Amino acid sequence: MSITFSILLALCLAIVFAVATAVVKSRYVSFWAQKPEDYPADGPQFDIRQKLNGPIVCEGVIFGPLGRVSSRFVADFEASWQGNVGVMKEHFRYDSGNEQRREWRLTLGNDGTIKAEAPDVIGTGSGKQHGSVVQLNYRIKLSDEAGGHVLDTTDWMYLTPNGSIMNRSQFRKYGIKVAELVATMRPREAA
Repeated sequence: MSITFSILLALCLAIVFAVATAVVKSRYVSFWAQKPEDYPADGPQFDIRQKLNGPIVCEGVIFGPLGRVSSRFVADFEASWQGNVGVMKEHFRYDSGNEQRREWRLTLGNDGTIKAEAPDVIGTGSGKQHGSVVQLNYRIKLSDEAGGHVLDTTDWMYLTPNGSIMNRSQFRKYGIKVAELVATMRPREAA
């Protein structure tokens, strides 16, 4: 065997190993590897009709593709439900001075499945509540000021023991993570 062939074979094997490692990692040990069923159903229950209801304050940060904070925000939400159909209005205020509004229409199935629609969401998002977690997947179109990109989004909301909600979201383009959001949500205290 020639040295060139040996080097080429070693390079090909290294590439195959790297791809296989990436696939295994994303499927079994990463943010995307989680499933709602991974969280016990016998603990605190995250019922979105109760926990995402009324006035809610949200505070968070957005990390850019290199893992550095690219934006901070505070938001006020107002959610209301009629049976299994809810509307959640969001008003974000970013540290840049920009503001953003969104109105979600949420439908909860009797089996815990969730359908989510908003004007900047392409098609219908889907998710599930199970035990103390909620997962949502959707495609969002950024505003023209933010580049107008369409991103694949996965939201995970975790109910904490005191009733607050921790939200972690990842945004991907062509499978590559381009941003991550971490936020808290809690009922707004009466003035």
